[in-house]
Amino acid sequence: MMALDRLVQLKIEDFWYELPENKIAKFPLQTRDESKLLVFNGIDIQVDHFKNLATYLPNNSTLVFNNTKVVNARLFFRKETGALIEIFCLEPSTPFPDIQIAFQQKGTALWKCLLGNARRWKSGVLSGKFNHGNTTVIIKAEKISQLADGFEIRFTWEPADLTFSELLQYAGEVPLPPYLNREPVESDKYQYQTVYAEKYGSVAAPTAGLHFTDRVLESLSAKSIKPANLTLHVGAGTFKPVGTEGIKAHIMHSEQITVTRKLIEDLLENIGNIIAVGTTSVRTLESLYWFGAKLENDNNASFNIHQYDPFHLETKNDTSVETALINVLDYLKKNQLESVNGSTRLMIAPGYTFKLICGMITNFHQPRSTLLLLIAAWLGDYWKEIYKYALNNDFRFLSYGDSCLFIRQKI
Repeated sequence: MMALDRLVQLKIEDFWYELPENKIAKFPLQTRDESKLLVFNGIDIQVDHFKNLATYLPNNSTLVFNNTKVVNARLFFRKETGALIEIFCLEPSTPFPDIQIAFQQKGTALWKCLLGNARRWKSGVLSGKFNHGNTTVIIKAEKISQLADGFEIRFTWEPADLTFSELLQYAGEVPLPPYLNREPVESDKYQYQTVYAEKYGSVAAPTAGLHFTDRVLESLSAKSIKPANLTLHVGAGTFKPVGTEGIKAHIMHSEQITVTRKLIEDLLENIGNIIAVGTTSVRTLESLYWFGAKLENDNNASFNIHQYDPFHLETKNDTSVETALINVLDYLKKNQLESVNGSTRLMIAPGYTFKLICGMITNFHQPRSTLLLLIAAWLGDYWKEIYKYALNNDFRFLSYGDSCLFIRQKI
């Protein structure tokens, strides 16, 4: 059980390490799978290249990918005064059952956004244009209201037969992480996207997946390692550091997730042999378990996982993984659904008991981040030794950096 009092006692200072600027990978390697791979099985560290990943994965395991796709979420407008205003699109202002519907809107859309140089845009409508083929597209942006954590912006555009997704694809820029401290280049449009990306919705890449290439995927198939897909749309909140007031005071950001009936069936067939690609896949899989646990007590429970659900739900029952997944499968069948959309604010920190995974593939994360807390929940204090080893052995850190495989040995 993940004891709430233990979480209260955690100090974010204990999850800090010195990360020199020259250890942050500002650009990706030319060949994705040539990145380094650090393998830790709970006993010792091995070093290889990502292209040899299949060597370290058990035969017949299930590898779970997040198939979200990064949108070109940054739009720039030049005012008549010359001031440059950046509008960073975060999520639809009005919740949609599936964010894909929001991206299919035509002519107008209302979005929650962040603003760069906001003090230079007090009122009025911003207007910009770009050429798409032989067509000139006019985009207008109007500030509707100020929110606690952003602004509500109404976009309108002509010709109105373009979808909002197409608008961002043609007019927007790649939303590189702020710690890269550089503007995007043309190659980022490809490199800051996984080769299996499919569902538009993220404003940050699920970076563990950036190392995969077609040849790596083929090598996994040759070893009978089965792929499975889920969707978590990564929000800008993933970069929000935990404040000095403590871990319990941190408010986790909400992210939209989608899981399919096929995913549930694949997981049920291979319980105990499930490996997540990235912390986003970890959070989705663990959130899926808690949804199933909620259904144990309430057949009509919603797929909305709160930050501290594990504390409250575990005091009521200790639902097995198999039972939780069957509960979700029954929910889909009862409602004649092939997939279910939800949201998660799940915080995974030391003291958390992982339910579904036996391993994860991930990058090296920022100090004092919720992502590092998740890693520490899996590794315990070993995370300090592993990160120290990586720093001392020329591993590249953060989004465009090198990779890790953390996997538990079977006894």
